[in-house]
Amino acid sequence: MIQDEEHGKRLAQNLVELLAPYEEELILLEREAPVFASLRRAVGIAMAEACYVISDLPSPQANLVPPADGLSNQEQ
Repeated sequence: MIQDEEHGKRLAQNLVELLAPYEEELILLEREAPVFASLRRAVGIAMAEACYVISDLPSPQANLVPPADGLSNQEQ
């Protein structure tokens, strides 16, 4: 598992940049041969997962620790 969040984001960005041209080609190929649909979807899912890593969403572990002031998000 990747410990450095910024390093993980850079790797995910590289993956998106690498896969984007392939997805575009697969879209064109899928029009001529629908058999490529599953491969195009798989590449799209991989890109979506990478975009999720790149996004500024808080780390899932950030929600595991209660706030220092003792108030939960619902109580504020």
